[in-house]
Amino acid sequence: MTRRSDYFATDAKLRNLFKAGPSFSEALSPVYGEKDVTIKYRVVDLLWRPVGRKVRFVLVKHPSRGKIILMSSSLELDAMTIIRLYGLRFKIEVSFKQAIHTLGTYAYHFWMKPMKPIKKSSGNQNIVGRSAKYRRAVQRKMDAYHRYVQLGCIAQGLLQHLAINFRGVVWASFRSWLRTMKKDLVPSEMVVANALKSGFPEFLLNRTSEPELTKFILDRAEPDKIPGITMIG
Repeated sequence: MTRRSDYFATDAKLRNLFKAGPSFSEALSPVYGEKDVTIKYRVVDLLWRPVGRKVRFVLVKHPSRGKIILMSSSLELDAMTIIRLYGLRFKIEVSFKQAIHTLGTYAYHFWMKPMKPIKKSSGNQNIVGRSAKYRRAVQRKMDAYHRYVQLGCIAQGLLQHLAINFRGVVWASFRSWLRTMKKDLVPSEMVVANALKSGFPEFLLNRTSEPELTKFILDRAEPDKIPGITMIG
C-alpha cells in the first residue's frame, strides 16, 4: 500500500489536499506586521520529481490572502518557521534591490580580454583543454567578482547600521527631498548613501577628521567623480 507521504507532488494534487485529508491546525500568523490574525495550516511531505526527493509542503488558509502553498527543501523545519521565513521574502527582495540600484553590488559582467567571444545562447565558457595560465586568469577573475560582491554586502551592512543607529544624523545630512520621506522612520540605504555623498567634501575639509583616513581617500579618489573635491588642498 502506498503511503500518502510517498505520493508525487503535482499542482492538482496539492490543490486537492485543501479539501481532503486530515483537518487543518489553527495558529496565530507568525508573519511580521500581522497581529491577531488566525491562519489554518497543514504539513505534507511529498516526493517532488524535479529534485527526486521529498519536499515539505505547507498548505495555508489565510483569512485575507486566501489559499497559499509553501514549500521547503528541509524536512526539519516546522510549519510556523516556514511561514515566517516566507513572510520575510519581501524584505529580502527589497534588500537585493537596494544592493543592486544603490551600491551596484551585483552590477558586474564576467569577461576578459583573452576570452574568445561566444554567442549569447551558447551557454557557459568551456575552459577544458585551455592552458593553465588561462585557467588561472579565469579563476582570478572569479575571485575578483566574489570580493566585489562581498565588499558590496559589507557596505550595505554599514549603511543599514547608520540608518538604524544614527537616524537623526542621517536625515539631518540628507540634503534632498522625497515624496514619501518620513523622518520619524528609519531611512533607506539610498537615503544614507545620499547623506554620506552630500557631506563627503565637508568631511575631507574638516581638519578634525583622521588625517590618515583623509590622505588614504584622497590618494585613491577620482576628482571628476567627487563633486567639491577640487576645493581640498
